[in-house]
Amino acid sequence: MRFEIQHTDPNTSARAGKITTDHGIIETPIFMPVGTVASVKAVHFHELKDDIKAQIILGNTYHLYLRPGIDTLERVGGLHKFNGWDRPILTDSGGFQVFSLTENRKLREEGAVFRSHIDGSKHLFTPEKVVDIQRSIGADIMMAFDECTPGTADYNYAKKSMELTHRWLDRGIGRFRETEAKYGYSQAYFPIVQGCVYPDLRRESAKFIAEKDADGNAIGGLAVGEPTEKMYEMIEVVNEILPKEKPRYLMGVGTPINILEGIERGVDMFDCVMPTRNGRNGMLFTSEGIMNMRNEKWKNDFSPLDEYGTSYVDKAYSKAYLRHLFVSKELLAMQIASIHNLAFYLWLVREARKHIAAGDFLAWKTSMVEKLGRRL
Repeated sequence: MRFEIQHTDPNTSARAGKITTDHGIIETPIFMPVGTVASVKAVHFHELKDDIKAQIILGNTYHLYLRPGIDTLERVGGLHKFNGWDRPILTDSGGFQVFSLTENRKLREEGAVFRSHIDGSKHLFTPEKVVDIQRSIGADIMMAFDECTPGTADYNYAKKSMELTHRWLDRGIGRFRETEAKYGYSQAYFPIVQGCVYPDLRRESAKFIAEKDADGNAIGGLAVGEPTEKMYEMIEVVNEILPKEKPRYLMGVGTPINILEGIERGVDMFDCVMPTRNGRNGMLFTSEGIMNMRNEKWKNDFSPLDEYGTSYVDKAYSKAYLRHLFVSKELLAMQIASIHNLAFYLWLVREARKHIAAGDFLAWKTSMVEKLGRRL
């Protein structure tokens, strides 16, 4: 994997770059649709490619390990061949999913013991095993196994958790370096900065991660209950230390405003379930603000979903029609809303890239943030 910075904004830390993988090029800043179980919910891949213009999607180690299982993925030749997506894939290590099980998992130095949410069966994830699983999945970018602490964790817990994540990272890097990719193309490995909302811990973690000289670096443990301003502060603290010549991935974030704020602070990669999850529940993100498609006000509004939208659904369907589908509980409503929201997110990062190149990102971002928070 290679990363090249092509433009920097003169007034902020925003930058536009290019990640080159064996499955294609990713232009940054980029939003990555979440395909947890080998599919982006309610969206066909041809729509992801041609309409939404996704350049990379995510899979999840925890979910894919449980279902369809590693044997199936190895038999077919990896996730790309299993689901037919021929562009880059990133896999989360499963750390967030394992640690969100709370009542069904136990942490120890070796790793995390957990019970499947599907059938209650018992499993152990170690840093080494998570590397092995991601080798079998065949993602272009693999994530290190970490503990994701809640945003409300106290200092002592956050420190112990961070130190465990660091020890796990050393073991994971060792396994990554002693193993080979299985399907004839290269894989990258990203460590994850932790430290909760404590600046000194975040600095310590960022320094530890930076010294590993990995292909890229991730910022984890944010958007998990801490105040939004604290999240922005932690991004700034970490990005002062993480190497500028490597891509930076802010995990699981977030709203359109969060993404623009992250870009301003030097983040290159984002993912979040929000565009599809909120879309399935009737919330549309648009260039003028947020719409609840179940509201009575759209009942006789026959205008397009978004006058400035880039997706075919924005022009093909009216607000009144989409409201009708949601009220009628038609499955098509969830598909239309998911396509629209993902297309909007990808449009937003492409526009950010254009304005970084033009040197007027800050002025554009300021005007966009004012609109994006409106409830229409």
